Amino acid sequence: MIEISAVVLGPLAGQMLADLGAEVIKIEPPTGDVARDSWPRGKRDGALFVNNNRNKRAIALDLKHPDARPVISALIASSDVLLHNMRNSAAERLELGFEQVAAINPRIVYCAAIGFGQRGRYRDRPAFDDIIQAASGLAGLSASRGGDPQFLPTILADKVGALHAVYGVLAALVARANGRDGAIRIEVPMFEALASFVLNEHLAEATFAETGKPGYPRVLSPDRRPFRTADGWIAVLPYTGDQWRRFLEEVDRADICQSAWFVDSKSRQARIDDLYALVAEVLPGRSTADWIAALEACDVPCSKIALLDDLLADPHLADVDFFAPGPGYSDEIRRVLPQPVGFGAIEPLPDIAPRPIGCDTRAVLADCGIPGDEIEALLASGVAVAATDTVAATFQGDAI
Repeated sequence: MIEISAVVLGPLAGQMLADLGAEVIKIEPPTGDVARDSWPRGKRDGALFVNNNRNKRAIALDLKHPDARPVISALIASSDVLLHNMRNSAAERLELGFEQVAAINPRIVYCAAIGFGQRGRYRDRPAFDDIIQAASGLAGLSASRGGDPQFLPTILADKVGALHAVYGVLAALVARANGRDGAIRIEVPMFEALASFVLNEHLAEATFAETGKPGYPRVLSPDRRPFRTADGWIAVLPYTGDQWRRFLEEVDRADICQSAWFVDSKSRQARIDDLYALVAEVLPGRSTADWIAALEACDVPCSKIALLDDLLADPHLADVDFFAPGPGYSDEIRRVLPQPVGFGAIEPLPDIAPRPIGCDTRAVLADCGIPGDEIEALLASGVAVAATDTVAATFQGDAI
């Protein structure tokens, strides 16, 4: 598989496929993926790069140079999948549009992870995570609760898009294995992916009527929030009627269970603000630890509010060796993020740490049948870059 991508959307998708056993060849420009310059490592392999590029072979190639075209053609001809996160117009300028790639390899699975679907009027807009959070309605959800619009403090659009790209590629490969002939084009637009993600529960009444109002009341309730305890914060989610009944019994308000509106799920949802107000009223009377013990004993879903630092010390994550680097990492890497999907008795493949820029350039080009003298000519001209040539390379663009 060839991955021509940068930052998170494409690299995360490529990493997940590599974790599952795909041979992923990441093509970077001679100056490298801009995520290599991400905080906090400066001009070295930044954390954003380290966490999205394991288990890949790394080659550096100037795709804008005409002499690179025979090289990328050889790579395409020998690959099953090409994944990129360029705008389609940019891919076509590089002669990497779907029709151009399919002419080289008529059985290629071609995955374009882009900002907006190409049949719509937004197709040529630039797309970054904040832009997609804004356009998809995600940032506006807090306004639906009476607050100001807010970005979720994580790059959700990139990560949701990466998941869609992975299942799209896997589905195409299954179709090909089952006899589907010809090249397969997969389009993964971040806007449509995140709009679908947001509207899953919020399409609501609009599911059934043109004039139906979107919005899932329980989730949009301003009282659905972390609740203060005597010494911290906690999430409490009585969801079913039985869970609400057990919670109300725990806080000596079993009388509410006799109300006519409580028995029916729809009417209970209509009074959800009243129920959440009661939760907010009673929780400050005990400590977080006391509430966790009491609510777990009566099987009401709950959790303390974890901060980022808390995750690093979480005992469950320690139990499953969540952050443990594999043997392929240097001693300076203290934590990595695992492939979270388990496959029972199937042992995960050993990890290969993210590679230096151009680390595998010579070997990959040789594997494609390019003669040694031609490889050296490409390196001498700067069209391709090998690891030993990257010591003095400078990175372009702002730190992420």
